[in-house]
Amino acid sequence: MRALVCESWREFDALELKEVPPPALRPGGVRIRVEAAGVSFATQLVVAGKYQRKPPLPFTPGTEVAGTVIESAPDVPDPLPPGTRVFAVLDWGGLAEEAVADAIHVMPIPDGLPLAPAVAMPISYPTAASALLWRARLAPDQGAPWVLVHGAAAGVGLAGVEIAKALGARVIARCGAAKRQVPLSRGADLVLDSAEPFRETVRQATGGAGVSALLDTLGGPVFDDNLRCLGDGGMMVTIGFAAGGIPSLPLNLLLLKNIAVAGVNWGTYVGWSPGDNRQIHAPRVRALWQQLIDWWAAGALKPEVHASFPLPEFRAAMAEVRGRNAVGRVVLRP
Repeated sequence: MRALVCESWREFDALELKEVPPPALRPGGVRIRVEAAGVSFATQLVVAGKYQRKPPLPFTPGTEVAGTVIESAPDVPDPLPPGTRVFAVLDWGGLAEEAVADAIHVMPIPDGLPLAPAVAMPISYPTAASALLWRARLAPDQGAPWVLVHGAAAGVGLAGVEIAKALGARVIARCGAAKRQVPLSRGADLVLDSAEPFRETVRQATGGAGVSALLDTLGGPVFDDNLRCLGDGGMMVTIGFAAGGIPSLPLNLLLLKNIAVAGVNWGTYVGWSPGDNRQIHAPRVRALWQQLIDWWAAGALKPEVHASFPLPEFRAAMAEVRGRNAVGRVVLRP
């Protein structure tokens, strides 16, 4: 089969497309014919050896795929029939014609839903959902709380807008001015230009009360203003540092404002952290995926593919990601 191969730590564009043996079907595994594989900023860090988790060399990168089941290991309970359309999260190996995932991390895609956009379901959507549901503790019965989402026109941020609306929240979305229609199309109540100050506008929009939850994909210089946007008992969830800086936390503000700051690392729940507790977390993970699928089927979520490239054009796919042009996901088609 064809696969991208990383034989030493290197830039993404220096990866090689090679003919390699299909991956072995391990116990508890499902072999998938990959029809769409996600391309992300994090993939560059992984192949450069700069990610917190380093696969053994040589390896094929790629952690999120959509495709069809080829076979399941004999020990898999209730295996999905061959040909079933699925999405899956992987440790690595997704940028190839075939991949093997743990059965606990393979979810069937209902009839009527498109296959390729499901590549956003293994990581992007559950990252936003776990931040809002598990950390910020948003729930449908809370009335209409205000939620502020940074990076709201791409990836996890856009998923956060949709999920917050599915929970009945009012959403203030912050993104580049050229992309303001994107979160508006997903139901955002107010869209702010990310190049402009936002603290006072948020205060006015919420009647001075502040937001109940804040999803921060940026870090960096917005951090202090984020804290001041939180209302009494509010929760800020940090999920990344796309702005390039890791801020310090002024603990006095947490005390004075009765607010909290939490992080969410989706990798912990799918076995990417030390200790590998994927089996322990699997029931909760699968329940969250099922909730996302139900919302998607009901039209509340709208994952989409921004651009699609054949596998040999992997450099062009990453260039689209680097250029921050994507609305939705960039995928490779093995």
